[in-house]
Amino acid sequence: MDFPKEVTLSELIEWCEGLGVNLSHAFVLSGVPPDAEVSDIEELAQTVKVFGRVRVRGEKYHSQMQCKIVLCECRQPVSPDHTPPEIRSVRGELPWKIILLTNRDTETPQFSDKIRKLLQEEGKTMDDVRALFSKEPLHGSSPDSIIRAVGDLLEKTMRPSSDNTVFRRLRTFSGTIPTPPGEESLEHWLAQARLMVEECTGSNREKRTRIVESLKGPALDIIQAVRLNEPEATPSDYLTALENAFGTPESGEDLYFAFRSMHQQFGEKLSDFLQRLERSLRRVLHRGGISPQRMDQVRLEQLIRGSAQSDMILVHLRLRERKERPPTFLQLLNEIREEEEYEASRRKLNPTVRQVQATKETKQGKVKSIQSSNLPEGLVGPSPLASVTLEGQPCQALLDSGSRVTIVFENW
Repeated sequence: MDFPKEVTLSELIEWCEGLGVNLSHAFVLSGVPPDAEVSDIEELAQTVKVFGRVRVRGEKYHSQMQCKIVLCECRQPVSPDHTPPEIRSVRGELPWKIILLTNRDTETPQFSDKIRKLLQEEGKTMDDVRALFSKEPLHGSSPDSIIRAVGDLLEKTMRPSSDNTVFRRLRTFSGTIPTPPGEESLEHWLAQARLMVEECTGSNREKRTRIVESLKGPALDIIQAVRLNEPEATPSDYLTALENAFGTPESGEDLYFAFRSMHQQFGEKLSDFLQRLERSLRRVLHRGGISPQRMDQVRLEQLIRGSAQSDMILVHLRLRERKERPPTFLQLLNEIREEEEYEASRRKLNPTVRQVQATKETKQGKVKSIQSSNLPEGLVGPSPLASVTLEGQPCQALLDSGSRVTIVFENW
C-alpha cells in the first residue's frame, strides 16, 4: 500500500488516536483536491458499500503533493479484504487513494505495536520517547536504547504528578430519575467526565478508577457489565456505555432536527439562548449528527433564525453579514454580552415614565343639602306624608289640600 511522501503509517495512527477515532473504523483518503467540500467527500466515500455511512473527522494539507489528506470514520469496522485501493471522482480528477490504518496480518503483533499500546495505556505518545532521545545521545537505535528510553518514561509516569490532582473528584451519578439531591444529571456529569478524560495526564487505569468511584446504583451496574464483557475497555468506552444506557435514544439526525427547531423564549436574553444552543449542538456532535468544521456556521444560522426578541443586537453586531466567516462560540458570546450590557446601561441613563394612579373625580350633584335656617322652633309643622299603594307598589305621597294658608300651631 503506497503512502504519501513524508507521511508514515505511525503518524497517521497518532493522528487518528489524537482525534479519538477507532483504528478499525478509520481510513485515510490521499490525493483529495484542496477545494473539495466535506459533504462531497462524505458522499463520494459512501459510494463504497463496505464503508456504509462515512463521516470526515480531520483534514491536513500536504504541501508537496498539493492536495489534502482526509481522515474518515465509518460506523462499522473496515474490512481490508473488501476495500478497494482507490476511489474515482465523478469530476474526472485523479483517483483518491484509500489508506487503511489496520494491519492485515494481526496474528503476531510487532514490537512497535506493543510499545504503542503500552504508551497508550500510560497516557503518553511517541513524542515523549523522542524527547528522551534528544536529551541523551544514544548510539544508534538498538533495542537496548529503546528499552532504556521506555523504562525512563515509565519511571516518570509512575511518579505521583501534581497535574493529576488538579481535577477534583467527580460528583456522584447513579442514573436515577428524577436526579436525587447531591447528585449530577447525566448531561452535567458527562461534561465533567469528558473534560477529565481529555485533560488529565494520568493513565487510563487512573481515569477508569475516577469514573467508577463516582458511580452507584444502576450506573455502576452498567460499568460492571462493560468490564465483564470487555476488560480492556477505555475510559471513553465507559462514558459511551453510560450515555447509551441513560441518555436520549435519539440519533444524531433527530438531535440535529431538534436543534434546528429551537427558538428564543419570551424574556430570555440572547446570551442565555446562545448557551442553550451550544449545549444542544454539543449533543448533536457527540452523536455524529454534524462535523466539527460546520459547528460555527450552523450555530450562527440557528441563532439568527431562532432569535425573536433581539433584532437590534443582531443588527448592531452585523451577524447576518458574517455568515460566510462565522465567529466561534466564545467570540460570539463575548460580543453579545457586551452589547447586552451596553443596552442595559443605556436604559438606566434614560428617564423613565412612571404610571401614577389618578384620583377619580366625582361630579357634584345639582341638589345641594339645605342648611338649617334661623326660624323659630315650632313655626313649621310636620310634612303631610302618607303611605299609599299605587298600582300595587307601596310609596310615600304628599297630601295637599290645595289651599295656600299657612298653619301656625298653638305651641309657637
